[in-house]
Amino acid sequence: MKVQYLGHASLLIEANGKSIVVDPFITPNELAKNIDFANLKADYIVITHAHQDHVYDVEELAKRTDALIISNAEIAGYYGAKGLNAHGMNTGGMYEFDFGKIKSTIAFHSSSFADGTYGGDPNGYIIEADGKRIYIAGDTALTYEMKLIPEMVGEIHLAVLPIGDNFTMGAKDAVIAAEFVGATKVLGYHYDTFPPIKIDKGIAKSIFFNKNVELVLLEIGEDLTV
Repeated sequence: MKVQYLGHASLLIEANGKSIVVDPFITPNELAKNIDFANLKADYIVITHAHQDHVYDVEELAKRTDALIISNAEIAGYYGAKGLNAHGMNTGGMYEFDFGKIKSTIAFHSSSFADGTYGGDPNGYIIEADGKRIYIAGDTALTYEMKLIPEMVGEIHLAVLPIGDNFTMGAKDAVIAAEFVGATKVLGYHYDTFPPIKIDKGIAKSIFFNKNVELVLLEIGEDLTV
C-alpha cells in the first residue's frame, strides 16, 4: 500500500488498484495548496468523524468521483440522505471491500457536523490489503483498548496517529499508543494546521526515538510505502 499525506488528517491510500481518501480537508487548508484537489482520485472515502476539519471536502469529492463513503452508521446515513453512495459500519465491525478489509475501532473524541447534526461515535480504522495492515487512529485520546488491536487483527505495519495535542493525543501519549498497538513505525498527523496544534517536530521525533519507535513526518504531498 502507498500512503500519501494530503495535510492535516487527510490521506490518500492506494491499495490493489483502488484509491481511498481518508478525511478530506484539503481546499480550506492553506498548507495543502500544492494538492490538486480538482483531479484527486477516489474510489472510496473513509471518514473517522463528522468534524468540519475531516469532512469539508467530502460532498464535492464524492459527487465528482462517485466514490463510496465508508463511515459509521450516522455519517453514512447523513450523506446517503444527500444522494451519495455510503456504506455504514459501527465500532468493532469489519467488512471486506474489493481492495481489502476495513475494521472499525474505538476512538475517544466528539463528533458533530457543522450544521449541528449528531455524527455518531468517532472511530479509527484498520485497513488491511496486500498482506499489510495500517491503523488509522482518527482523532482520539490514548485508550487502553488499543492494546487489543494486535491481539484481534495481528501485526500493525504502520500506525497513523495524531500528535498535535490540544484536541487529540500529543506525542507523549501517541508513542504509548504505538507501543500498545505494537507498531514500530508511526506516521504522525493532525498537527501544525492551526495554532493550538503547532508542534516542535524535533521534540516529537526525540520522544519516539527514545522509545525505539520511528516517527515519520511527511511533507504535504509526500508518500511512503507500507
